[in-house]
Amino acid sequence: MNRFTDKTVLVTGGSSGIGLATARAFAAEGARVVITGRDAVALEQARAALGDNAITLRSDAGRLADAKALAASLAERDVRLDAVFLNAGAARFAAFPDVDDALWNQIFDTNVKGPYFQLQALLPRLNPGAAIVINGSINARIGMPNTSVYAASKAAVISLARTLSAELLPRGVRVNVVSPGPVTTPIYGKLGLDAAELQATAAQIQSQIPLGRFGTAEEIAATVLHLSAPESAFIVGTEIIADGGMSQL
Repeated sequence: MNRFTDKTVLVTGGSSGIGLATARAFAAEGARVVITGRDAVALEQARAALGDNAITLRSDAGRLADAKALAASLAERDVRLDAVFLNAGAARFAAFPDVDDALWNQIFDTNVKGPYFQLQALLPRLNPGAAIVINGSINARIGMPNTSVYAASKAAVISLARTLSAELLPRGVRVNVVSPGPVTTPIYGKLGLDAAELQATAAQIQSQIPLGRFGTAEEIAATVLHLSAPESAFIVGTEIIADGGMSQL
């Protein structure tokens, strides 16, 4: 299929994991892809994987100035967007008594403030009928210990998607959320856990997945493309959960 021929798509946090898998999937279906990330080396590797037609821009989702700079960079290139996947995020787990202001701000700046102000800055670059997908998480739906800040940040963006859907619909812009369950991506190495803790956590999580395995980045990418495609024009303000049944069964 080539559902995105002659379309331009932005994927934030597109240099690894779910973001890179989604950028690859969009490119495979004909899209011109713009990706952002913080790591220049990872961005260059992603650009090589995506082809010469891809645009890579350094941007930190947690910095308001970077949101404005991203929009300005697109304007300078006269890039208009048909779909946006607000994927960039941060995850750190900590027990409630150990959470401090710095951890709270890091997670909320990246996961809530980031996509909110990125989308605000990008509004002038959106084509009529543009589709926005925000990366949520099933942690907003389940009571997993030690995830209070991360879960709250994802609950916030799920709520924002509904509100912004109503507000942006007159512009012809749809907003939806994909909420992945446990997925094998590099973000698990950034949780602040040592190797033994990470292995134990992964085993404990996998035991709770009815499907019996972690998801893949490509499976989440397929959901993002579905929400962004023309056949999903009637899907607005919705959260699609892709978690192997973890939050439902």
